[in-house]
This record gives sequence, C-alpha cells and structure tokens, in this order.
Amino acid sequence: MTGLLVDDADGVRTLTLNRPHRRNAIDAGLWEALRAALEEAGRDRSVRALVLTGAGGAFCSGADISKGLSDVHPVYRMRTLTEVTLLLHELPVPTVAKVTGVAVGAGWNLALGCDLVVATPSATFSQIFTRRGLSPDCGGSWLLPRLVGLQQAKRLALLAETIDAEEARALNLVTWVVGTGEVDAFVDDLTTRLVAGAPVALAQTKALLNEGADHSLREALAGEARAQAVNFATADAPEAYAAFAEGRDAHFTGRWAVPGRAAGRSEDRT
Repeated sequence: MTGLLVDDADGVRTLTLNRPHRRNAIDAGLWEALRAALEEAGRDRSVRALVLTGAGGAFCSGADISKGLSDVHPVYRMRTLTEVTLLLHELPVPTVAKVTGVAVGAGWNLALGCDLVVATPSATFSQIFTRRGLSPDCGGSWLLPRLVGLQQAKRLALLAETIDAEEARALNLVTWVVGTGEVDAFVDDLTTRLVAGAPVALAQTKALLNEGADHSLREALAGEARAQAVNFATADAPEAYAAFAEGRDAHFTGRWAVPGRAAGRSEDRT
C-alpha cells in the first residue's frame, strides 16, 4: 500500500495520507514521502493550489507510535518533521486541509499549517502530546497562540482536550465546516477559485501574512512595497486592469513581463 497518494487535476495537487489501518498515522516512510512531495510541489509551476487530506474517513492521528520508541536519535527524527513543517508553511501556493475524522497531534498541526482548513462535522481535534509525555511539534507551539491567543493555546496544549469541528471553527482553527456529502464539491470549488488567482500575487500575499505576525508595521510596509514591485513585474497586473476595463474575467499566468529596451516593446518570460 502506498503511504502517500498524489493526484493532479486542473492545477490542483492533492496529497492523500493513505494509511487508513492506522488512521493515517505518519511513520518514517510517510514523513520522507511528504517531504519529497512538498519539495516537488514547490518546484512544479503547474501546481497552483495544494490539498492535504487523509484516506478512509480520517485525516491523521499523528506520528505512528505503534512500534514503540525508535532507536534513531530524536534529533534526526525531528529534523524530518521540521523540514516537512517548513515546506508546507512556506509553499508558494495556497494550501487547503480537508479534514474528515480525527486530526490529532502532528496531524492537527499539519492541518493548521495549511492556509485554509475545511472540516466535516465528524472531524475531531486534539493536541494529544502531553498524554504521550511529549510537547507540541510540527509548529503547534508557534501556530496555536497566533490563531487562538495564549490562554486558549495553553488550554488546548496542556489539557490535550478533544474538541469537535464547531468548537474548532469558533476558535478560528477551522475555516469552514461542511457536510460530509458536500465537502468534496466544496473543496473543488474553493481550489478552482484559488487556481484562477494570480499566482505571483497569491504567493506574495501568503508570504506577507505569514511574516506579518513577527514584523513591526515599518517592516510590514517595507515588505508590502517589495511585494508590489514583484507583482507589477508580471503580466497579471496589466491583465487585471484590462479585464476590468473590458468587463471580463482576468486570465492570470504569473508570467514575468518587464519593459524591453526598445520603446513600446515588452519582454515576457516564463
């Protein structure tokens, strides 16, 4: 059985954790497969959005501890988890977690590392680490306080409570709760809209928002100015202006379009 399924359709790459017999708990092989898949998605310019989900009615029950403690030093094991977390967080395309069933520990934090989270009413969430004698990983200690505030983050992490999808949405940990029968169509529509967006502008916007939590206003404004310079060097900004003037939908490509040396000429590069 392949631990990770990769599917491409209309600019959307879907990564499906595929260990349903373990509720998609992530073992060493799946961590490596995730790292390779995220690296490839970051390089592949045909990928305009990414969906992370799980097979068999579960999202992910965290790291697989069914074989007990590994004899590999934790420094080396954590290195892979860290790389996966950073690759997901810094991926230059919008990411969507589609959560059905359990999202626990590292599994929940991978979902939180996505830009948008769509959950079904059956979804449940837990920062289970302290029940295992551990502390949060996969970015949980950084993500939770920024999403819910320090006290709620401490409640979730220290007590390791299980919460349902509606409470997660109330805490801003889930973007939408959608019925089980409608979730696939909802995510398809959502990613269609993301794919239709200007890819460079989306990447710049995502980076600005990710960085903004740690920046002063002065630093954020400087970053915005740099991002706009990048955006105006693409063909997408003039295309958006033309589409608005002509009353049509814009077609965004992310192509680089800088003024040519000769007057009235331009150079498009891909």
